[in-house]
Amino acid sequence: MPHDDHDHPHSLLPSEPALRVKALESVLVAKGLVDPAAMAAILETYETRVGPHLGARVVARAWADLNFRALLFENANAAMAELGITGRQGEHVVAVENTPGTHNMVVCTLCSCYPWPLLGIPPAWYKSDAYRARAVREPRKVLAEFGVTLPEAQKVRVWDSTAEVRYLVVPMRPEGTDGMDEAALAALVTRDSMIGTGLPLAP
Repeated sequence: MPHDDHDHPHSLLPSEPALRVKALESVLVAKGLVDPAAMAAILETYETRVGPHLGARVVARAWADLNFRALLFENANAAMAELGITGRQGEHVVAVENTPGTHNMVVCTLCSCYPWPLLGIPPAWYKSDAYRARAVREPRKVLAEFGVTLPEAQKVRVWDSTAEVRYLVVPMRPEGTDGMDEAALAALVTRDSMIGTGLPLAP
């Protein structure tokens, strides 16, 4: 159908992505295809109930509590449950630990499998063909593009997330954080550091 056909539904949508989404939502609601209350509940869930702030709580607890840390690496889902974190796309999580000798990085080479309850909605770059192919083939180059340059002696291990197993990277605790409580520690944990494409913030 020609792009200048104003009868085409897409021609009625503004070019700005946020406005397009709002306009599309309005059309779907008007046609009775979407329940506004259900949509609001879904949005509220992914804005407040799940997301990187929950993964950051898990990491901060692992940094601060040796018993929790041991449980996390033995049975991540049991550790998550201790903090009340469960949900779809997070049923089979494995935690992997960054150390001075190994830096872990997560990719899903087949699609975009991702631990939603811990990290929220996957970023667009995680789902891109380029990341999915290059993370395995040239992980150091990809990390460098994210601003992460590792010592040559530190190897990179790439984990391929699947529908059966999803991964959480536990980054190394930053220096200078002794005496910080879990809330302060959690504020240093970034989403990318839990995927392995970033590092925690400095205190």
